Amino acid sequence: MIQALNRPPKRGNSRKAIAVPLSAAAVVVLRDQIGKHPTYVFSFRGKPVRQANTKAWRLALVRAGIAEFRWHDLRHTWASWHVQAGTPLHVLQELGGWECVEMVRKYAHLSTVHLADYVDRVSSLRLAAKEGVATIQLRAQK
Repeated sequence: MIQALNRPPKRGNSRKAIAVPLSAAAVVVLRDQIGKHPTYVFSFRGKPVRQANTKAWRLALVRAGIAEFRWHDLRHTWASWHVQAGTPLHVLQELGGWECVEMVRKYAHLSTVHLADYVDRVSSLRLAAKEGVATIQLRAQK
């Protein structure tokens, strides 16, 4: 059986367990770890990885030019990428385990895809050429 650092299930502020579906890419990464350690998912040179904030990690951040890194920033990046890829906010809310939509709405400005279908519902713009002069007419959608 594979276990991930012997941690209890992820819980949000409400202390409820959050189901975390894995992407196909995550499943590939996890499957690649099978057999590398008898108990832990991730290991390095045969020893379990018990923490990520190591000297090697901090050195990698310096080499990458990343200053003032916070682990929680990864959650924000993940949510931002989802919105930019068109994930609806209510779906992102469930994926991220946010209890209220207000917490998710801070990412809404990153995409206007969800608005595109509604822009022309009330009126549409039509250019009409009349005697060499372009005029703009608004007409109601049927």
